[in-house]
Amino acid sequence: MTRLKIPATRSLALCFMLVLGGASLPGCQNIHDQLQFELKAVAPAAQPSKAAVAEPSKAAAAEPVKAAVAQPSAAEVAGMIAPMVEKRETLTASGYAVISVQNHRNPAQQRLLAIRASKLDAYRSLTEQVYGQQLDASTSVADMVVQSDTFRTRVEGVIYGAVLVSITPTSDDTYETTLSLDKAVVKDLRTLYLGQVIARNR
Repeated sequence: MTRLKIPATRSLALCFMLVLGGASLPGCQNIHDQLQFELKAVAPAAQPSKAAVAEPSKAAAAEPVKAAVAQPSAAEVAGMIAPMVEKRETLTASGYAVISVQNHRNPAQQRLLAIRASKLDAYRSLTEQVYGQQLDASTSVADMVVQSDTFRTRVEGVIYGAVLVSITPTSDDTYETTLSLDKAVVKDLRTLYLGQVIARNR
């Protein structure tokens, strides 16, 4: 740009001097034509080359490819929406039982029965987590007043491989038993149970 400014300034100054000196108008026209010729000679060099113009288009074409690679696969999407039960490494369940209500007169035997009952309650809780539970409910309404509201639940399944985590007294009259079940065992149990249901319905 500096190279263009110097001839343009000199030409304008020369034209101004010629006009003041009584020079003819065709002289200024010749200087103006020479200046236009110099500008046209320099203009193509200032324009970007075709290769430079093509490079951004290649970069723009590569951007959608990168965006397509960054998108999650179908397996990853399925993992995102999987239930929390499937994401946990182990299932845990706790069961409770009261000592004083056990059907025995000996206090030591009552404690043993309470431990047994709390363990079975923990197994039932594990079964609910592995297989779910069937719920039957009914509600009767007359004159916009609820007459009866009943529900019944049923749990069915097979549990094996459960690990006994702890048996602890939570108070003077209650025992708590905690069990855990590995995720791999849960898959095997569900497969086994579905096979039994299919064989039973045949």
